[in-house]
Amino acid sequence: PSERRLPISLGTVVGWLLHGGALVYDMFAPDAVRVGFAVMLSATMWVSVAAYWLENRNFSLDSLRVLVLPVAAVAVILPSVFPGNMVELAGKSDWFLWHIAISILAYSTLTIAAFHAVLMVLQESRLHTRPGPARSGWFSMALDRLPALLTMEKILFRLIAFGFVLLTLTVLSGVVFSEQLFQKAFRWDHKTIFTLLSWGLFGLLLAGRKWQGWRGRTALSFTLAGFAILLLAYVGSRFVLEVVLHRILV
Repeated sequence: PSERRLPISLGTVVGWLLHGGALVYDMFAPDAVRVGFAVMLSATMWVSVAAYWLENRNFSLDSLRVLVLPVAAVAVILPSVFPGNMVELAGKSDWFLWHIAISILAYSTLTIAAFHAVLMVLQESRLHTRPGPARSGWFSMALDRLPALLTMEKILFRLIAFGFVLLTLTVLSGVVFSEQLFQKAFRWDHKTIFTLLSWGLFGLLLAGRKWQGWRGRTALSFTLAGFAILLLAYVGSRFVLEVVLHRILV
């Protein structure tokens, strides 16, 4: 009912603004910016909540709130536990912060696409399950409120297309302008390889969708595989370096 959705929507906006304030406090200092897996995850969830709220104005995506908002709440406090390190902006290109912002937007958009893919897998699984006793758990009720699979698929490919464009800009700026952005020559490291693999998978999926009509399980498999590789490139690799190996690579 609309009477219930308005307070929930307002609560989401207030929480999102508070999260944004905490993120700015965590990330920025005079002439420096903080990097690390926790900050990246927090920023990703902040963008994800904004995208969820905007999409929810056009589609009924209340079920996504059940997954996104609790994760975002946990992500807010992670930078205080795993602070990462500060990168001095002195000597960096004026485009350095833009490169970071675009990469976070790309990662965030594709994160939401992965959430959609997981929900679609669960939704499709329920459709093929034999009817049984009505399930009243909160998660089952959330799945029941999802839009139709065709609508979910439309949203999924819209997110993937937007994320792919942003990821393309991230890859191009990182490869072509490596010295201007980071003051070091381009190199083939684990992050570069994983990012390019993910970019290739998402590009192949979009091409297959356009010319071969790929959808359903094929689309979901490509989406989750591409996201898993991207996770290794960014959050996963930084987590290993910072928490397991106690090292920082910028």
